[in-house]
Amino acid sequence: MRLVPPLLFYLATLIVDSKYSAVIYRRIVFAAKNYMNLTKRNLVTRISEETGLNQAQVFAVVQKTLNYITESLAKGIKVELRNFGVFDVKIRRARVGRNPNRPKTDVPIPAHAAVKFKAGKIMRAEVLKLSPKH
Repeated sequence: MRLVPPLLFYLATLIVDSKYSAVIYRRIVFAAKNYMNLTKRNLVTRISEETGLNQAQVFAVVQKTLNYITESLAKGIKVELRNFGVFDVKIRRARVGRNPNRPKTDVPIPAHAAVKFKAGKIMRAEVLKLSPKH
């Protein structure tokens, strides 16, 4: 059973008087941060549990998929995953930037390629559900 982050932080406050409170607190915070991120490892584990395939097979498929996406983007090919989103490479033009510590000094920023992601319709709708109600 996974604990939600607020509960983990509440537990951390309960152990303040403990001799090992700093160590326990760091472990709780680490667990909370991992709970709030979806890593490749988490993805492989979840897919493996749901499909019954072993983790090595799932990892190979996930890694191969990511490699093909990276390879395509490196060649300038758009990657379109229906209902998820579109990855595209955009060339950013050269521009002049400013150093906040020395605003009178211009810093030339050269043109460069950058990956752009546009969320698909279903993803956009799901993420919008996180918006606070006014």
